[in-house]
Amino acid sequence: MELPMTSAEKLSVEFKNSPVKVKFVWACLLLAVLVGCNTDQNPQELREKTARETAAMKRDAKAVAQGIREGWSRDKPLDLNTASKEDLMTLPGVTSEEADRVLAARPFRSPNEMVSRRIMTKTQYDKIADRVVAK
Repeated sequence: MELPMTSAEKLSVEFKNSPVKVKFVWACLLLAVLVGCNTDQNPQELREKTARETAAMKRDAKAVAQGIREGWSRDKPLDLNTASKEDLMTLPGVTSEEADRVLAARPFRSPNEMVSRRIMTKTQYDKIADRVVAK
């Protein structure tokens, strides 16, 4: 003979078999996810950290691009008579001002003219001598 169920037992059975339980479980999971995603940093700190990391990535990307340009210029000599200012500045030790002087002094019959015309010193020229030609 079965004993009648109490109202608490009836609620327990109804909860186990109802869609309310499913909703409750999903609500708990959603709450746990939201609490887990919450950061202890304020939004300003997060923006500053993101900005610093972005700047570091940008510097790294520029360094990689510079390395690639230098690698290409080592394989193929740069023509002083046709090179752009940016190309000239990829040469070791060549500044913006020196690149401008090279552009203004064109055309060259020989790369050695950069020293004889006093566009750059012999020491500066020796650093790039194997990387430049005058065609």
